[in-house]
Amino acid sequence: MQTRIMITGAGSGLGREMALRWAREGSQLALSDVNEAGLAETLKLVREAGGDGFTQRCDVRDYSQLTAFAQACEERLEGIDIIVNNAGVASGGFFSELSLEDWEWQISINLMGVVKGCKAFLPLLERSQGRIVNIASMAALMQGPAMSNYNVAKAGVVALSESLLIELKQQGIGVHVVCPSFFQTNLLDSFRGPTPAMKAQVGKLLEGSPISAAEIADYIYQEIAKGEFMILPHEMGRMAWALKQKNPQALYAEMAGMAEKMRAKAQRG
Repeated sequence: MQTRIMITGAGSGLGREMALRWAREGSQLALSDVNEAGLAETLKLVREAGGDGFTQRCDVRDYSQLTAFAQACEERLEGIDIIVNNAGVASGGFFSELSLEDWEWQISINLMGVVKGCKAFLPLLERSQGRIVNIASMAALMQGPAMSNYNVAKAGVVALSESLLIELKQQGIGVHVVCPSFFQTNLLDSFRGPTPAMKAQVGKLLEGSPISAAEIADYIYQEIAKGEFMILPHEMGRMAWALKQKNPQALYAEMAGMAEKMRAKAQRG
């Protein structure tokens, strides 16, 4: 039987690459995004790769749109086997510069969007004994400087995933959380931050990444098949996480030094 997969934020970047990875296995895909042109392009590529499915515009901040999407999966695919809560936005800025609106925007999409996705699709997953895949970030584990609202939202996704892993085990539902570091993507299109310098710095990190979204999608695919809960696609990320677990104080000191450099650069720039 073909695997049925729902992916939010499937109009570009990692969401699109995950759709293509599963399409190569002949999967049926339910794809959503706020970017309808990007969605149409993803579906076209999915069909060329050997998969099929449908698209539906969906803003993850709106629970009624997610429940309507779940209903469409029920009607069109007769259920769902895997949900991938991938929709997300980037932001940055020192805590003192971030407005409360910046915080609300970030948490409403990157954290509550995932909560609502899990909630809307849970009845379908209980029937299929399916899997939840939540896309967090290394920022959830490392808390880099000048991105506190992003760090908090993504750390919430990890805590939610850990909670669901424990609570849903009895129902036979698998849970995975993915924490990628920076990778080549169009995340900057949605970037919101108080200074252009911050956007430029994040842009440099994205461009300098040695790993592409397609490679990350493949790594995620393999690790889910192995039943791995926490999926860290970057080798540097795995090393940094091991260091933090062993000696958190050393990592905090390094991050504080990084924050100092960023402040100095922002003042110069």
